[in-house]
Amino acid sequence: MYEDLKRKYNPEGSALRRDQKELFRMLKIVADICKENNIQWWLSSGTLLGAARHQGFIPWDDDMDIVLLKKDYRRLEKILCNFKSDEFVFHCMKTDVDYVNSFGKFRKRHGAIQSSSHRYAYYKWKGIGFDIFAIEKTNYFSALMADKLYSRMQWKTLHIDTPWIRKPLIRIIEFFNFGLLFPVLKFIGLINPHKEYHYTLGSGWPNHIFYLKHTFPLTTAEFEGEQMPVPKDMDAYLTNVYGDWRKLPSEEDIKKAIHCQEYRDEIYGKDQ
Repeated sequence: MYEDLKRKYNPEGSALRRDQKELFRMLKIVADICKENNIQWWLSSGTLLGAARHQGFIPWDDDMDIVLLKKDYRRLEKILCNFKSDEFVFHCMKTDVDYVNSFGKFRKRHGAIQSSSHRYAYYKWKGIGFDIFAIEKTNYFSALMADKLYSRMQWKTLHIDTPWIRKPLIRIIEFFNFGLLFPVLKFIGLINPHKEYHYTLGSGWPNHIFYLKHTFPLTTAEFEGEQMPVPKDMDAYLTNVYGDWRKLPSEEDIKKAIHCQEYRDEIYGKDQ
């Protein structure tokens, strides 16, 4: 069954398969950096689902996600921000004002994907890349409120095409949230009887809940023919986030999950 999905969505030679292979090559570069610096990371979200269900990319997936504890993320962020490469860049708030996400992306400097996001047009770099998230100990309420407050405030900068107005406003919103609001929410997040971890405040996806008891010690799972680090209890995390994760989504949901128009056109035709 899974071979049929690959033939339909990401056969060898397709644009999607080409970029999946490139993302995996990029992941291994970051993995080597982490190994050299004794930094723990693991597959997360749809990438972990792909490892568990497909032993690699979900056939229609055009993204990749890894996660680290916040203290390890800070170390990796510092290393990647100083990473000297003509090919890759760590795209984050520190390297590009217009990148407003509180998680980083290891991205190709050159090239561009077809994105429907208006903000994408402002970015310094637009090549393919994968997301690097951090998690911190906090509760669902704090994660949810941080997401709503920050995303709604930054939404106001989305259609300001004048850089000298947009960029200072982005920084003001970041200071207001990260410097004033989030410390209050972090304090509220101490009310945490279940010892939940969430993506760092402002990252989004508050429904993604991590428990260290399900995560460590890390183990490995096959992903694209190689062993990659994963939580010790993949099922617990995937069930919490996706429910019956072994069940394939509908064709309509698959179509919605494909972000890049180039891949959609290749799979479904330009008339779709």
